[in-house]
Amino acid sequence: MISIDELLATISTLQRSDLERWIGEDLVAPQQVAGALSFSDMECARVRLICTLSYELDIDDGTLPVVLSLLDQLYDTRRRLSSLSRAVAVQDKPVQAAIIAAMSAGGAERDPDQEPRP
Repeated sequence: MISIDELLATISTLQRSDLERWIGEDLVAPQQVAGALSFSDMECARVRLICTLSYELDIDDGTLPVVLSLLDQLYDTRRRLSSLSRAVAVQDKPVQAAIIAAMSAGGAERDPDQEPRP
């Protein structure tokens, strides 16, 4: 965990006013530790990502939450897929083969909870 001042010193392009705005908009979620805001490694990485999106890729403030939401969804999907892969890997060989066959046959073509396409 690092403080705001340490984070600002670590990321030379980061402006305090931007960081405070991102915290206020809940784009970054530091923790309160002993009355001060502290950033985990994950939140520091998120701040670096937001800096890249804002300062280097020039993503505007109105678009930034949408981009971050999409990236969060992608990260969650990757995490869930990794978990699923681990669960399949510990199954017996016939179960693994059945899952692979179902995937190859297109059994997982469409999510049953998904709205039909027009």
